[in-house]
Amino acid sequence: QVQLVESGGGLVQTGGSLSLSCAASGRTFSNYAMYWFRQAPGKEREFVAGIRASGIMKGYADSVKGRFTISRDNAKNTVYLQMNSLTPEDTAVYYCAASIDSIVLFVNRRPDYWGQGTQVTVSS
Repeated sequence: QVQLVESGGGLVQTGGSLSLSCAASGRTFSNYAMYWFRQAPGKEREFVAGIRASGIMKGYADSVKGRFTISRDNAKNTVYLQMNSLTPEDTAVYYCAASIDSIVLFVNRRPDYWGQGTQVTVSS
């Protein structure tokens, strides 16, 4: 089992920035690809960003490219999501997720483990 705990959500104005963190425990962090997903009210959960175990390969949803940056610190068992130029459309619960590190799982974005989520609200 992998336990994931998100932090860093909150309320920010349009154009502002937030940084989310996700602390992992329970398994060897460097064996896992990590992801951020989000779910807005009335919408399905959607992929935001992913990063493979080495930290070299990353992927982003088109809606966040150029604004969000995913990174990880394997020594701290933590993955981050830096969010800049936020808009009200970014308002959602943001979830950290993990899967065993493989190119197939990473491309298919099908994590096995999920955090509880952290609320991000962007006011207009």
